[in-house]
Amino acid sequence: MSRHQLTPSHTEQGSSGGGKLRPSGAGQLGIFSPGEAGPGDRADSWLPEGSDDVLLVTSSAFLRAEVERIVAAAGAHLRVAADAAGASRHWDGAGAVLVGSDIRELPPRRRAPAVLVGLDGEGDSLWHLAAALGAERVAVLPDAAAWLADHLSRSKSPGPGGLVLGVTGGCGGAGATTAAVWIAQAAAGLGVRVLLVDGDPWGGGLELAIAAEENPGLRWPDLAEARGSIDPAQLSDSLPIAGGFSFLSWPASRDQPAPVAAATTVGVLDAARRGYELVVVDIGRRTEPLQAFAWDCDRILLVVPAQLKAAVAAVRLLQEFPPVEAALLVRGKPGAALDGSLLSEAIGLPVQGRVPELRGVAAATESGRLLDLGKRRGVRHFAASVLDLLGDDMPVGGPA
Repeated sequence: MSRHQLTPSHTEQGSSGGGKLRPSGAGQLGIFSPGEAGPGDRADSWLPEGSDDVLLVTSSAFLRAEVERIVAAAGAHLRVAADAAGASRHWDGAGAVLVGSDIRELPPRRRAPAVLVGLDGEGDSLWHLAAALGAERVAVLPDAAAWLADHLSRSKSPGPGGLVLGVTGGCGGAGATTAAVWIAQAAAGLGVRVLLVDGDPWGGGLELAIAAEENPGLRWPDLAEARGSIDPAQLSDSLPIAGGFSFLSWPASRDQPAPVAAATTVGVLDAARRGYELVVVDIGRRTEPLQAFAWDCDRILLVVPAQLKAAVAAVRLLQEFPPVEAALLVRGKPGAALDGSLLSEAIGLPVQGRVPELRGVAAATESGRLLDLGKRRGVRHFAASVLDLLGDDMPVGGPA
C-alpha cells in the first residue's frame, strides 16, 4: 500500500564509492516518461494482464482529461464512469480501477480500487479518503503522471518485490529507531538484502546511532532532484553500508533539513522495494513523515512502552495510519505497569514482539554503539522473532 507522487526525470550513476544521482540525459537509468517506451518495450506491454481497459470513476472533467492523457500515453483504453452505479458493470473486468477524489461511494462487494486519483492542492483529505475507500495507492496529479503510467506498465508482470516494513513509536522516546536498527541488523545477518531508511528529517540523523556518518554514499539531500523511476541497482550501489546492510539517512548536521519532495520519497522507496528483499523504514511520528512513508509500507510495527500514557498516545497516532497491517512491539520488562495483553487490548493491535529493556541503550544511541548492542543474545532473539513472524512475506533471494 503506497502513496505516489512522481514526476518524470532522468538520472545517471555518479562516481564509484558513493556517487550522486544527478539529472542527465534519457536512457541511462532505464527511466522513461509516459509514451516513451523503454528498451524492448511495446505499448501493449504496459497493459495489465487480461484486459487493456482502465476504468476511471469520476465526474470531474478536469480529472478525466488528466487521466485520459496518461492512459493514452500508455497505449491503454480508458473507460469512464461518472459514479458507482455506472462503474459497477465494468469494475471486475477492468485491468486497473482508478477512482477520482470526487467519489465517495463504491460498488458493493467489489475489489478495492488500485489507485485514488486526486489533484494537487487537495491536501490531507486525499489520504483520509483513500483509507475510507480502501484504495491501495494515492496519485496526486499532475506530479504523479509518470508514476501512474509506470504503475500500469508494471502491473502486468510485477517483479517479486521486497517487503517494506515500517517502524514507528507510539509515543515520543519509544525506541523505534533502536528497534528498526536491530531488525535490519538481524536480517542482514541471515543473508537478507536489507535497506534501513531514515524517515524522520527532524530526528538528528539515523547514521549517528550506528556510527556511520563518515561512511561514503548518498544521503537524502543528495537525492532531492531525483524524479520518476529510479534504477534499483544504481540506488543500491550508491548507498552507504553499515552492519551488513545499506542505509539511507538524513545527515547528522545542525543545519535545518533540506526539503525532499514527496515525489522523490516515493521514487526512492519504489526502487528500494525492487532492489532489496527487506526495506525497514524508521518512520517519524509527525504527520508529514507518516504520509510520506506509511502508505508505502506493507506492514507497520508500532513500538510502545508498557505504560498507560504510551497506550493512549498510540491510539491517537493510529488514527493517522493508512489501512495497512499493523502490530505492536512492546518495550519493557515482564511485569511492567501494563503487560502485552493489556496493551494489545487497549490499542487494538496484536503484539508481535517485545523489545528488550537493556541498560545503556540511550548512551549507546548517543555514542553510535547500537550495532554493538544488537549482537547481544536477547536482542538477537527479539529480532529473530520479528523476522520469523514476517514469514513468507519476505522474498529472500528475490530482488538482485
